[in-house]
Amino acid sequence: MTLSRFIGCCLFLLMAGHSQGQPKTITEIKTAIEKSGNGPLYVKDVLKKKFRIDTVMVLRTSHFNGLADSLAYHGKVGKVYGPYDKGRILVQVLAQVPNTFNRVSQIYIDTSVFMRRFADSLADDIIGRIQQGKASFEDMAQTYSMGGESATRGDLGWVAAGSMIPQIEKELAKRKKGEVFKVWTAAGVHILRKTENPKQATGFALMMRVLL
Repeated sequence: MTLSRFIGCCLFLLMAGHSQGQPKTITEIKTAIEKSGNGPLYVKDVLKKKFRIDTVMVLRTSHFNGLADSLAYHGKVGKVYGPYDKGRILVQVLAQVPNTFNRVSQIYIDTSVFMRRFADSLADDIIGRIQQGKASFEDMAQTYSMGGESATRGDLGWVAAGSMIPQIEKELAKRKKGEVFKVWTAAGVHILRKTENPKQATGFALMMRVLL
């Protein structure tokens, strides 16, 4: 056997062994990616699969827009989830970064429906009733709020810094826990309550989508 044929046979055996060692089932693929220590490199060089890496922002910690931000917040770094999209996609959380979240409640009065003067008077009346103990914020939100938060009795949950209207965030930063106040924006008047002090939680995640 010539040297070139010997080298060729060795390469064939190595390639065959490498191919046989590759994971076959979805469970094996997920485990292999997790154990690789470098998911994108393993997917590219070993599995020969296409992938995409995205940065996902978590806007709220309780009400999620979809699968991506839910996994970004609840997922564990390094773990592979799925398959999703009829078995065609796996998702790995590569990294997580914290952000500041504010707990806010809101009663929104839309000035495209009510005149500004009436909306302002109504807002002052609502705030007065709450501060005097004649009504609860929750009841007022359920009765008067013209936004989706009326269904949650005013509770917006924990909202990420940078995702709210700038005027609201600026005023919120000045207030103490429990304070009720109003903020005017182009959309109308917002009666707000700083329900809790700010907290740190997962706000961003780097995630890899693997196309099977």
